Amino acid sequence: MTPSLTIGGAVVPGAAELPVEDPATGEPFAQSPACSPEQLDAAVSAAAAAAADWCRLPADERRAALRACGEALGAHLEEVASLLSREQGKPLAAARAEVRLAADWFEHTAGLRLVPEEPTTKDGAHITVERVPHGVVAAIAPSNFPIILSVCKFAPALLAGNTVVVKPSPETPLSTLRMGELLNDCLPRGVLNVISGDHALGRALTAHPSVDMISFTGSVETGRAIARRAADRLLPVVLELGGNDAAIVLPGAEVTAIAPALFHAALANSGQFCAAVKRIYVQREQAEELVGALAALAAAAVVRPGNDAEAEFGPLVSRAQLERVEALVEDAVAHGAQVVTGGARLPGPGHFYAPTVVTGLPEGCDLEVEEQFGPVIPVIAYDDPDEAVRRANATRYGLGASLWGPPELAEEFAPLLDSGTVWINTHGDLRPDVPFGGVRSSGLGVEYGYWGLVEYTRIKVRNSARR
Repeated sequence: MTPSLTIGGAVVPGAAELPVEDPATGEPFAQSPACSPEQLDAAVSAAAAAAADWCRLPADERRAALRACGEALGAHLEEVASLLSREQGKPLAAARAEVRLAADWFEHTAGLRLVPEEPTTKDGAHITVERVPHGVVAAIAPSNFPIILSVCKFAPALLAGNTVVVKPSPETPLSTLRMGELLNDCLPRGVLNVISGDHALGRALTAHPSVDMISFTGSVETGRAIARRAADRLLPVVLELGGNDAAIVLPGAEVTAIAPALFHAALANSGQFCAAVKRIYVQREQAEELVGALAALAAAAVVRPGNDAEAEFGPLVSRAQLERVEALVEDAVAHGAQVVTGGARLPGPGHFYAPTVVTGLPEGCDLEVEEQFGPVIPVIAYDDPDEAVRRANATRYGLGASLWGPPELAEEFAPLLDSGTVWINTHGDLRPDVPFGGVRSSGLGVEYGYWGLVEYTRIKVRNSARR
């Protein structure tokens, strides 16, 4: 049964239908509801109508509602994970892990608190600084992790007292729509609305006059367009726009020991992860050893449809993404790079690309400086760590980076990397109690933890005069 839209507490069909593709076959396997302009207006209006009562609800009651949401999602883990695996392509085990993490995220979020502050003043006036909700939040999630990246937006938004309209990617709408149906009984009518449609719906949602804040995860180009629309009304935004994370293997690192961790940090979700390692810099004396270890791991990786119990990695989410990865590798080779293993789409149906290791990239080629979002590991030799840092920073992105090797040396170089997060001897370790965000074209604002919760609020001051 196809999931439906959730608008104002009612589960309703769309005005039309859009095909949803199975990335493992390249063919549609289901239809998703397409929200009409009238239904969009109804969803935003329902959120606006529910906002006053929801924000006045005691915070502990909102916490209880979030915990109920987590329990409802967890109780249907297998159902939602099956939908997620089918529409996104990731192995079923990875889909289960994502849904389980999302269910747990409600509990993590419910434990956060916004405490009013009372700054002291010289004249004895009583000042209270509190955090209050923006109102209606438009939350738009991407296709790579649609469930958890929806929850980590709307859970803190709801805790802060906002109401929300969630829109998933048109490539992966079904699991999020089903989640909306499951959570409908956990929340008052209109507090959480879940709609789906094409990219035109996203543009209409972010331009809607009753939306008070926008939280978006996706491409740089779309994020910039949203920022321009938001600027017209001076709306607050949180934009997580991806990354081109570098890993620098420092002198003294035990290359063979760290190769598996680097490989899995690069190939997580078939490379479709904003904080995946997307390029590795290693000193020239150790490059051959590292390339050999990574190539062996890539050649042995099991790439199959998500419902295959032996699958370690699945297909790319769409034909467009497959073609982008293919074009970036071909361009690098045309400019002198060498493919050590992989370097081609796999035979048969679906959007499968072989895990790939590439060396000899000329400085500044697209595979080095642009986000590829696929199962490709460029390995770039350097002669001096300062050169590696310079090349790591020479990109428009600044989400994350990592340093591998002796901790003392890593701590020395960490301040030189221009990114929102610098990991040492690990990569992509995202936690619900640690802020995550980037600089430059990687976005604005942060998500996760107390700092992410604060993004869904504004400051309100109460000033009581001295008597």
